[in-house]
Amino acid sequence: MSSLFLHNTKLWLKRSESPLAKAVFSFLKNLRLFQLPKIPVFFSGLYRLHKLLSGVMQSTLRILWWTPLFRSKTLGPSKRLYLYGGMPLLGEGLVVHLGNDCRVSGATTFSGRCSATQQAVLRIGNNVDVGWQTTIAVGSKVTIGNNVRIAGRCFIAGYPGHPLNAEQRAAGLPEKDEQVGDVILEDDVWLATGVSIMAGVTIGKGTVVAAGSVVTKSLPSGVMAAGVPAKVIKAIEEK
Repeated sequence: MSSLFLHNTKLWLKRSESPLAKAVFSFLKNLRLFQLPKIPVFFSGLYRLHKLLSGVMQSTLRILWWTPLFRSKTLGPSKRLYLYGGMPLLGEGLVVHLGNDCRVSGATTFSGRCSATQQAVLRIGNNVDVGWQTTIAVGSKVTIGNNVRIAGRCFIAGYPGHPLNAEQRAAGLPEKDEQVGDVILEDDVWLATGVSIMAGVTIGKGTVVAAGSVVTKSLPSGVMAAGVPAKVIKAIEEK
């Protein structure tokens, strides 16, 4: 009853031609847009205090909560792990081997294929960056070498999650085994923002994949690739 009254009142304020409705509507609009006076020195100090307190709280949570909890669900040394922005989402049925000196965004998802007979395995080497809103979906195995950089919003798709057949999808059946494949990122690979890697792909050592690319076939070492689907653009010359 109260929600209907509120809805009708909003309609009256917006549509009525009466002076009262217009006056109330104007008052409420101005109230919604009210701002405190701009006092740079005062609010600049408050902003610095806000950043300081937020930083202290974030660091405390990272050291005492996010990092020990996340490390407890991984194998490997995982020394000097730096989680920023929270704790990554870690799905059940996935074994994660984590190396040293890694940096992982809290807005990251690691998942494993739940319909597999064996646990999916994710192996992350040393000195690896995994950026904001990246998803690594492990079908059977995903291997990430040393010194790999994975930018934000990347997607490593070791399994699709659904079968191709529409009737099977509607019935809630899992994907077929032939849709699943291992993914390997060799040492020194760099995936720029928004790159998608499909199942069965290997990316060779030192290769760079440009932003927004979709990699459907394996790429050799030491090249730059781009496009949908990704193709080799040029070799990367070592200096």
